[in-house]
Amino acid sequence: MEIIIIGGGFAGLNLAKELVNEKGINVTLVDKNNYNFFPPLIYQVATAFLEPSSISYPFRKFFSGKKNLQFRLGNLLKVNSSENKIILNNGELEYDYLVFATGAETSYFGMENVKKNAIPMKTLNDAIVMRNTLLKNLEKAAICKDIRERRKLLTIVVAGGGPTGVEVSGMFAEMRKNILLKEYPELSTTASNIYLVDGANAVLSPMSKASQEDTLEALTKLGVVVKLNTTVVDYIDDTVYFGNGETIQTKNLIWAAGVSAKVFEGIPAESYGRGKRMATDAFNKVNGTENIYAIGDTCIQLTDADFPNGHPQVAQVAIQQGINLANNFKLMSQKKPLKPFKYNDKGSMAIIGKNKAVVDLPKPKMHFKGFFAWIIWLFIHLISLITYRNRVKTFFNWMIAYFAKDQSLRMIIRPDKKIKTEPKQQ
Repeated sequence: MEIIIIGGGFAGLNLAKELVNEKGINVTLVDKNNYNFFPPLIYQVATAFLEPSSISYPFRKFFSGKKNLQFRLGNLLKVNSSENKIILNNGELEYDYLVFATGAETSYFGMENVKKNAIPMKTLNDAIVMRNTLLKNLEKAAICKDIRERRKLLTIVVAGGGPTGVEVSGMFAEMRKNILLKEYPELSTTASNIYLVDGANAVLSPMSKASQEDTLEALTKLGVVVKLNTTVVDYIDDTVYFGNGETIQTKNLIWAAGVSAKVFEGIPAESYGRGKRMATDAFNKVNGTENIYAIGDTCIQLTDADFPNGHPQVAQVAIQQGINLANNFKLMSQKKPLKPFKYNDKGSMAIIGKNKAVVDLPKPKMHFKGFFAWIIWLFIHLISLITYRNRVKTFFNWMIAYFAKDQSLRMIIRPDKKIKTEPKQQ
């Protein structure tokens, strides 16, 4: 059984892990990056509290010694389902079963200026770009004589009141309180505002009312200005425009407001559902196909009675779907009945700042906040990292940050863009 997995995030990697050393099954994982990374901690790389290697790990290192797992670096260009073949930017591969685990990408809701000028928060590359941009803007502000220009360099607008938006806003507020004035004494007389904006009437809208209220209170105490029922409609010339007519001048618009799945050539248009997600049956097989599956953020499954509108695009859904599909592939090889996917909701959580977090548990229905919730958040995220090496490095960095209220990772490291010129013809 030749299985090709497109994408090595939570869904794809857990599917591959469950099929390690399974007789009669050969797995090839294809990804445009040569590493897996842990998206929930992207914002800590972006704010220089973790280094990239703390939350990432090379696929080939992970697959080493696992004889039935192979890795292929490449971008998917097209699916040729009639020949059971995929076309990559660097070759072709044949499959018996094809699995899409491509996750989701940043959605700008058709706003081209926002797409062009805002700072996204989805990939490890986004995090490094964001870190460099913010640090460079701080350096510019330190020598800027124009008070209005300096204020634009220091003002941060975070669009999106979900966990990512809340967490990055809280981190910025902690940095402003504990780091900014110590390392940039030139900025002591200039106000630096942090805004968190969202179109809903509450932050963390999928979570409980208690979590929403606790988070709003904690952010406000940290000095974050929360603007609800407010949508971004444009961002041009260092000005963020809102649907209610208000504007904010800033050079730092952090975009954490929405995601959408990707569309691939060769997958029938009728196979896609809401948000460009591939519609699947109860076994994660893409509707309208015979041997193509989709798991994680890239799929929408309407067969789970507890989630008639589809599952939330969160890590636990991706992990559980990957494991369930792996078990079904094993059952297929044994010609046994397959098991439909049923999501086990283990709860949701968000961190706000030091000793501040919120946690909702569904069974039994419980809500935690403050230090205890913060400890739960740290523990869950630590054990979710892919290797012991990642866990040790992250824990070490967290301990330094906790006791020192600081980190020493604020280096502006970027590739040197050398201009290549062709030799002149004589």
